[in-house]
Amino acid sequence: MEPTHDPSNESSDADLVTEVVKGDATSFEQLFERHRQRVALIAGRFFQHSPQIEEIVQETFIKAYFGLANFSQSKANSFAHWLARIAFNNCYDELRRQSRSRKWMLTDFVEVERQQLRSLTGDVGATTLESTTINRDLAHKLLRLLSAEDRLVLVLLDVEGLSVAEIAQLMGWSLPKVKIRAFRARTDLRRLLKKFL
Repeated sequence: MEPTHDPSNESSDADLVTEVVKGDATSFEQLFERHRQRVALIAGRFFQHSPQIEEIVQETFIKAYFGLANFSQSKANSFAHWLARIAFNNCYDELRRQSRSRKWMLTDFVEVERQQLRSLTGDVGATTLESTTINRDLAHKLLRLLSAEDRLVLVLLDVEGLSVAEIAQLMGWSLPKVKIRAFRARTDLRRLLKKFL
């Protein structure tokens, strides 16, 4: 007879953090396993390729490991929230690096993608798995035309569903900065979409 899984026997994140700070590496492995998928999902909001996503995951947990002593002293937020903030900041840093190394342009879209974007702005038809995948790929490609900050704010607002206040707290930005960025990002995105119509 197999033992049943009893979640009440699991240590809390706070308990695991305390053990890691004391030098218990297996507790960090538990934190990694518990939160790895969430960090990968955050990275997947910004990057499509597995190597980039895995790099963000690794970098996030490395920074978390070396910053745990500071986190354990603050106790202001949950470990999950603190880790998400590290992940979003890592994504933001990578977006800025990419924007310096390569400028995406409207000419990067092939004619088939242009037609798909035009159809997305028209009548909404039946959604299939294939069209959903195509739409997601086009959205990634279209978002690459925006600045790193604009892209980050749109993903946090529209994909993650965070409020302006939550984004400001998460990123350490002022409320006006988030509002201005959101307005500019949406304006720029509309302007880009008009070029396909």
